[in-house]
Amino acid sequence: MSNVKRKAVVRRKKDRFINSSLDDFTFAHYMFDRLSERLEGAFKTLKGQGRISEINVAETVKEIRRALVEADVNFKLAKEFTNKVKEEALGQNVVTSVSPGQLMTKIVYDEMVKLLGTNTENIRLKGNPSVILISGLQGSGKTTFTGKLSKQLKSQGNTPLLVACDVYRPAAINQLQVLGEQLEIPVFADLESKEPIEIAQKAIQQAKIQQNNVVIIDTAGRLSVDQEMMDEIAEIKKITKPHEILFVVDSMTGQDAVNTAKTFNDVLDFSGVVLTKLDGDTRGGAALSIKSIVNKPIKYISNGEKMDALDVFHPDRMASRILGKGDVVSLVEKAQQVVDQKEAQRLQKRIRKNEFDLEDFYGQIQQIKKMGNIKDLMKMVPGVGKAIKDVDISDDSFKSIEAIISSMTAEEKQKPEIVNGSRKTRIAAGSGTNVSEINKLLKQFSEMKKMMKKMSGRKIKNS
Repeated sequence: MSNVKRKAVVRRKKDRFINSSLDDFTFAHYMFDRLSERLEGAFKTLKGQGRISEINVAETVKEIRRALVEADVNFKLAKEFTNKVKEEALGQNVVTSVSPGQLMTKIVYDEMVKLLGTNTENIRLKGNPSVILISGLQGSGKTTFTGKLSKQLKSQGNTPLLVACDVYRPAAINQLQVLGEQLEIPVFADLESKEPIEIAQKAIQQAKIQQNNVVIIDTAGRLSVDQEMMDEIAEIKKITKPHEILFVVDSMTGQDAVNTAKTFNDVLDFSGVVLTKLDGDTRGGAALSIKSIVNKPIKYISNGEKMDALDVFHPDRMASRILGKGDVVSLVEKAQQVVDQKEAQRLQKRIRKNEFDLEDFYGQIQQIKKMGNIKDLMKMVPGVGKAIKDVDISDDSFKSIEAIISSMTAEEKQKPEIVNGSRKTRIAAGSGTNVSEINKLLKQFSEMKKMMKKMSGRKIKNS
């Protein structure tokens, strides 16, 4: 396939994702889809093999290296990675319960975790105020990330102050002010000053007066690295003495992202990396290369414009996703973020008493939707991702159910069994559905209630 055709296919897939209203987190999954498929193909080389040998390992390693290079991983790094995998594999004895393919997957997983950073690196907040300096090229997503980070820190009990130090890009200050208003977080902007260093100094003094314990400085970017830009941000660093310097990098720039990171690190010695725009046009190479090249941890993954679309980077979880093994821990964490514990206890009591009704069911749908796109959530379950890869699962799947329940009276929601023929006709007209869809929902709900009652009964017996 030619490059032009390949780009067209990727673009069509990307458009399909957007048109399906997929959550931003989809792109982080899709970014590695091709790499996952290639790695799976590499492991197939060992299927049916009774033991690991130099010949079959060499063939598998060759395919893995090719997959990494196609994913835009630095060639030297890909070679070092596969050499380590080969060395580790040839030193292993395959036990009866583990196949060569399974063993190789485990070895690749372990090496990939090392490549991505081994440990999760959290942001460091110390000092009063704690100063965070945001750096990167123009268009990398610095300002949007600044807003997202401030929201996350605020939700953790901090009182952030955003600082608009990009005095060059038209509307940059306004963009930060709009985000601050939206998030109800104060923004320090000096419209009369054209000196970013002076603005940063004033902002820190203002934070002390207002008792903001975190100051996040959004600096100016350029279309490319230039000496004037680097001198300016180096001076801001010197004056503000930040506790964290985060380098925001556009993943769509591939290996250029890694080169830019190296240049910034030489000047700033930043403390962490933020990967943005992990969409269908990226191949994952930046994420796999950047930690090794600059020896600084990836701390966040930021996608899209939504202020909630910010994830802490976990090397082990990312490696697990890349190898198609799911990510149950992140799934549980997403659930914990949206589930109201009091509401959960209330529902548990209603289920025990067999009082769970359609109103409760509707509420649970809203909780699930808050967790993100349904297909992405299912991909986090081990073994499910591959099975649903080509299945079109949209959040719109809930729309007809929500419309049907919303068209019911309070009594009908509480007692679905009273919904007779005439009521179904009225509900169908009000929800824009048909009677067969209503019958299907009522049948599924009835079966679900029976199962819930059965499971609840077991728990009571066992307690």
